[in-house]
Amino acid sequence: MTRDFELLVFDWDGTLVDSITWIVECIERAARFCKLRLPTAGDSQRVIGLGLGEAMEVLYPEVSSSTRARFCTVYSDYFRSREMTPDHLFEGVVEMLGRLKSRGHKLAVATGKTRAGLEVALGSTGIAGFFDSTRCADETASKPDPLMLCQLMSELRVSSHDTLMIGDSVHDLRMAQNARVEAIAVSCGADGTTRLSELAPLFVLDHTTDLERVLAHTEIQPHPPRSLGGELTC
Repeated sequence: MTRDFELLVFDWDGTLVDSITWIVECIERAARFCKLRLPTAGDSQRVIGLGLGEAMEVLYPEVSSSTRARFCTVYSDYFRSREMTPDHLFEGVVEMLGRLKSRGHKLAVATGKTRAGLEVALGSTGIAGFFDSTRCADETASKPDPLMLCQLMSELRVSSHDTLMIGDSVHDLRMAQNARVEAIAVSCGADGTTRLSELAPLFVLDHTTDLERVLAHTEIQPHPPRSLGGELTC
């Protein structure tokens, strides 16, 4: 028997949208503009999924708060300079969301983006109507804190047992663990299969659109309750 999750929560960048290369480029551009050392591409990818402020603390713990604020502003300006379109969605995402919605799933987004950034992205990609709710890092706690997942479950009146997180980074998986929510990882974004597998998601998929096949044809047994710290659970 397959397990029927009522609420499916998607990360945005690297999960629904093919944007990882652009994010890394914008981080490098902002670093050059602010005359900071250039992070490696790997270091940049490892902070994708965090809120921008939290990502800065990881990349540049030694710099002043004013420099971090300047970096965040420059990064955001660079990122918004490229207009996002439906073509930036991974192939098949629109059709997948439509089918999941028609089958009665509630759909949501939990992202490290700002609210302003997500609203622009939802509008320009044309998929806003699929989602019952969304949460962004600048209006709640950044991943891996479980708060945004807890808020989504509370708002949509769905239990943690009936919720599934889908994401491309270890930050997504740690957030799910902290909320005692099952997770499926996708390796088409920030983190590769090896790193994702270390956090024991239900599956690591090559593509987000493989989710439908897994949900429809695979018997899913829940993990025993687990988290990175009991005080973090909902």
